[in-house]
Amino acid sequence: MTYVVTDNCIRCKYMDCVEVCPVDCFYEGENMLVIHPDECIDCGVCEPECPAEAIKPDTEPGLESWLKLNADYASQWPNITSKGTPPDDAKAMDGVEGKLDKFFSPNPGKGD
Repeated sequence: MTYVVTDNCIRCKYMDCVEVCPVDCFYEGENMLVIHPDECIDCGVCEPECPAEAIKPDTEPGLESWLKLNADYASQWPNITSKGTPPDDAKAMDGVEGKLDKFFSPNPGKGD
């Protein structure tokens, strides 16, 4: 099992999760974070830290595509271990439907 970041992180990107991760398995995209599934130790401390409730265990049904997206972009984006500033419109974007198709950016973030 691993944890995955799902669509509600897109354009919310609160980053509270990165500071509690004991193995630094978060990677930063331009407008979301992902978890490297091979580095995640399944401790679960990140899940309750996410204000957008975007982190889920990969055992939940229907998350296969999110596991693949997390794995793919974790190998392309820079590692992030400290909390940054969320986007100005993060609160307004929390809960918006269809964010993957409408807003996802494959571009890397800044990382640490």
